[in-house]
Amino acid sequence: MSPRRARRKESTRPVGFSSSTDRVEEWPDGEWKVRMLNGATSAKHYRCPGCDQEIRSGAPHIVSWPNWTGGDEERRHWHTNCWRKRLDRGPGRSRY
Repeated sequence: MSPRRARRKESTRPVGFSSSTDRVEEWPDGEWKVRMLNGATSAKHYRCPGCDQEIRSGAPHIVSWPNWTGGDEERRHWHTNCWRKRLDRGPGRSRY
């Protein structure tokens, strides 16, 4: 007899819908939806648009996207400090 394996329950929430952990932040460059990720569920690497460095899987980071209809298609993964300091970088850097 083999032991049962714990199975993860499939999410019934469609992709793109906000969760209770999303918040809206107002910045000089507009309104942004922001989600804090602890990294435990992250299985792949991302590239931070602020510093152009890799965010390794398992690292805590932020996901942000513009707070407008269709803005969730422009989600970007940021290091937490890069997100906070993005407006200090000066001209020539894209906000995403």
